[in-house]
Amino acid sequence: MKRRTFIAGLGSAVAWPVVARAQQAVLPEIGFLNPGSPDTNTDDNLRTFRQSLKDTGYVEGESVSIVYRWGDNQIDRMPALAAELVRRRVTVIVTTGGSAAHFAAKAATATIPIIFNVNQDPVGLGLVASLARPGGNVTGVNFFSGELTAKRLELLRDLVPAATRLVVLVNPADAVNTETTLRDVKPAARAMGLQSRVLKANTSREIDAAFATFVRERPDALFVGSSSFFVSRRVQLAQLAARHAIPATYAFRDFAEVGGLMSYGTNITDAYRQLGIYVARILKGAKPADLPVVQASKFELVINAQTARMLDLAVPQSLLIAADEVIE
Repeated sequence: MKRRTFIAGLGSAVAWPVVARAQQAVLPEIGFLNPGSPDTNTDDNLRTFRQSLKDTGYVEGESVSIVYRWGDNQIDRMPALAAELVRRRVTVIVTTGGSAAHFAAKAATATIPIIFNVNQDPVGLGLVASLARPGGNVTGVNFFSGELTAKRLELLRDLVPAATRLVVLVNPADAVNTETTLRDVKPAARAMGLQSRVLKANTSREIDAAFATFVRERPDALFVGSSSFFVSRRVQLAQLAARHAIPATYAFRDFAEVGGLMSYGTNITDAYRQLGIYVARILKGAKPADLPVVQASKFELVINAQTARMLDLAVPQSLLIAADEVIE
């Protein structure tokens, strides 16, 4: 009898891991797709996304699983990574870091909900039918970085009023962002009397090569386009701008925090908070077609005063008053 009891107990013990694995398998899965690398998304952004999920009842590893897929700045990997998430039958796909991820996910599935974090008009990009009624399986957050190009250039000109020669640095692999940036920055530069030259970089070495031309050409200011690759290389860009003593403007505060002169754009951390809220609503049964695209409403000007002093720039009082943060 004791032997039978022991064997029965042993059978239960053997079965327990199977039950545990089965319980883990039923957790809803979030597929997180980004063409960059993990350091493209700063810790604050991902922490905010996870906290937003937690605030709505979804804790990573406990009540929800997040499957991360990074392109490591190889945009052509996006279709394969998106297809992999679809094969896993994830509950929802989150796309961040540029249009390549959004388009790859949209092409890979018409049924799995897709929540994007996009930096320009999603209607114009063809991601949704309208902001109020997205339709289909796609919706998300529009954080407007692409639409702020002219304003960023205007703020740079306020800080460097004597500038006449402008260099615009773009990532050719991020075709949609590059096209939007050049479409807006060229006429804005002409209107301000600035001569502009476009340089392209999609690797760390190409960034070095672009800055090497500054020794010969001596531009007065630098406009760095919006790109997840540039975010991942923000320290390199800020250090090279300082080494070449060139005033530069960037799209996100991450650059100013590591020594970049000035940034103007959407509060991306808040956009990730909104992203988490929408993902949670999908997990609770909402349909993307019924969730209007969220329009980011928090914009911030960040000035690194220490870098300004190093460049021997006097920051106008008007900019200091307008700044959301001045880094000393």
